[in-house]
Amino acid sequence: MAAEPVCVVAAACDGACSGNPGPGGWGALLRFADGSVQEMGGAERATTNNRMELTAALAVLEALARLPRHPTLTIRTDSRYLIDGLSQWLPSWKRRGWRTAAGAAVLNRDLWEQLDRARLPDVPLTYVKGHSGDPDNDRCDAIAVAFAKGRLPELAAAEARGQVAALAGDGPPQPDQAPAGLRQLLTRLELADRLAQGGHGLTLVELAQLVEQPLRQLEQRTAAWSWRDWLVEPLADGRWRLVRHGGGLGQQG
Repeated sequence: MAAEPVCVVAAACDGACSGNPGPGGWGALLRFADGSVQEMGGAERATTNNRMELTAALAVLEALARLPRHPTLTIRTDSRYLIDGLSQWLPSWKRRGWRTAAGAAVLNRDLWEQLDRARLPDVPLTYVKGHSGDPDNDRCDAIAVAFAKGRLPELAAAEARGQVAALAGDGPPQPDQAPAGLRQLLTRLELADRLAQGGHGLTLVELAQLVEQPLRQLEQRTAAWSWRDWLVEPLADGRWRLVRHGGGLGQQG
């Protein structure tokens, strides 16, 4: 009999920005009933702290939508902007056609609309004061700051087989005796294939994490190049996308 998927018992998210606007990053984590942790994060070259706070919350909500959740689960955040927006301001914004009470256009409307669609009625937001010693908030802040500064933090990956199967949708997992390094490579290649199929754009920081190449080295690239089975193409907005080669392996980038 397949093991029951492990439920999420805690969640947290945070955003950071250097300059506001400036280079930004976001961090988030999920804690599971078996003690494992799944961490997430990303970066944007030119953004604001508020956009990074919203992006982090969106990532958490989208992940939670596919996972079993403990009935007392909340998302911990130090962003009053996020909490007040979702709990108080959104209905009025929508009634006014995405205008504030003063008649100005609502900032970050694209993210607010995505959050409105992704929100989970059974998962409220809980305010926690930033830099107050809350371990999950502090960890999310550290991830966000690292990405904002162009670093690639090592992120924890949940090991509970139940939730991995739930996310992948591949049925009961089988014992995996492959070496850890090979399993990690396989995970990256599977992710690359999903990114290519979906046509998703990657920031330079995200691309560096995927292909495990120094950020400074990738910053020197301006034209398309090959990595394993994929062509890495530049997009007009400064991001990159993967396109699978028609056949054979491309030149190692």
